[in-house]
Amino acid sequence: MEENIEKKQELKSRLKYFFDKNKFKFFILISLIIIAIFSLSLFQINVKKKNSLIAEKYIQAGIYLANKKNADATLIFEEIIESKNKFYSILSLNTILEKKLLTDKKKILLLFKKIEKIKTTQEQRDLIKFKKALFLINNSEFEEGKKLLQEIADSQSGLKFLAEEIISK
Repeated sequence: MEENIEKKQELKSRLKYFFDKNKFKFFILISLIIIAIFSLSLFQINVKKKNSLIAEKYIQAGIYLANKKNADATLIFEEIIESKNKFYSILSLNTILEKKLLTDKKKILLLFKKIEKIKTTQEQRDLIKFKKALFLINNSEFEEGKKLLQEIADSQSGLKFLAEEIISK
């Protein structure tokens, strides 16, 4: 019984000595953890604010489209694409293509390049490649469009069937 009490006291004294010896290191470690948590929280808040602003811009561009202010809408959609938002950039490009807001083929291909640089899922990349191929085919660049469709057909993409069907025509 006495040995048990002595071991507990010895353990306490060792822990106290260890803590006293490394007090500064513990303080620095706890401070770094608190700073890291605080920084991460600020980063997440900043990302949410940016997403909210981009969402508001997308809505504003949609309002401009509804009011037949296509030039203003196009500028906002291009600004959204420049922001490289994973969701709204792709939507903006789709709207530009669907509503035929831009007629300059080079500018549209530049927008496709910007979208392709965004880190997205493989499914989204295939869809962007598919839309680009269709755009190229519709704008008399059959060979380049078919080349992109062939890449999709050779992959394990969900769009493989559609790409093969278009190639066969």
